[in-house]
Amino acid sequence: MSVDDARRVLERAIEARVFPAAAFEVGPADGFITSEVLGTLTFDEDARPASGDTIFDLASLTKPIATTSIVMSLVRRGALTLDAPVADFVEEWRGADRELVTIRDLLEHASGLPARLVDAPPITRREFEHEICAIALEYPARTRSLYSDLGFILLGFIAADRGGAPLPALFDWPGITFTPPPALRRFAAPTMPMDEDTRRGRRLTGEVHDNYAAALGGVAGHAGLFATANDVGAFARALLRTLRGDTDVPAPLSQALLRQFLAKSTVPGSSRALGWDTMLPTSSCGTRMSPQAFGHVGFTGTSLWIDPVRDRCFVLLTNRACDGGTLDDMRTVRRAFHDALGDV
Repeated sequence: MSVDDARRVLERAIEARVFPAAAFEVGPADGFITSEVLGTLTFDEDARPASGDTIFDLASLTKPIATTSIVMSLVRRGALTLDAPVADFVEEWRGADRELVTIRDLLEHASGLPARLVDAPPITRREFEHEICAIALEYPARTRSLYSDLGFILLGFIAADRGGAPLPALFDWPGITFTPPPALRRFAAPTMPMDEDTRRGRRLTGEVHDNYAAALGGVAGHAGLFATANDVGAFARALLRTLRGDTDVPAPLSQALLRQFLAKSTVPGSSRALGWDTMLPTSSCGTRMSPQAFGHVGFTGTSLWIDPVRDRCFVLLTNRACDGGTLDDMRTVRRAFHDALGDV
């Protein structure tokens, strides 16, 4: 299998209308093997071609790239500890079933929180915090793992408070940004709001797709980042260099701390690490990566997987959420894409 095979997977997906645009980058810690862009920004006949300048809504890649990195920085400087109770930082987080929930549990999606709220999202941080603290937990902490946007929204609030600044000020990585400035928005791959979104009926270009993040002004612990494939690739390569012991990477990256965050959870049945997911042959990374691979995906059609054993990072950004295919369609494409690159 080869880069050509991976490209054909994406070309077929564009023809099948799984997404209109795709950008991908593959390479080792010290460079890249290929960096390519396919398709057009929308399915419209007169749509502009996607380019290397196209920024994509990273959706839940925000969780590991920004929020987890911020938490790592706070841990490194002693402003936060992984086993600190959430109740130490959030006044309304009270109750016998909540008192033992920790920062680690939020990072590992093992806090008991459900994925989303039952009702429409509130419109202020204060209201979000109240709703998250009031919603019933679905299971006792650390007895299982259930992917939760709510846990990372709360984690984002805690990180901003402990860091003494908004999330965009705490995460400063070239080219990766919350809420792109107006000059960059015209380069964004559009998405379409979900049916329950009050913005439905118009395209979102440079505006966050997730309606919870939108209610929080485009900045949240679970979603909100935008970037090109090249900028995400630069972040991934920094992680690879950190893991091999390079010391010229930006803080908070350090080999010992990153390895701590990449250790697989001890929660029964969980594939999670701290903010990241780990390799399962049934996941979006396909079947060809090593057991040490880690990564994450995003609802809009994005993914990042990193395999330190093979010294490879795999960036795939699409705008599936622009009248594209289903989540299952995207999962199939991701697996085929990564398997096609198994010998690269």
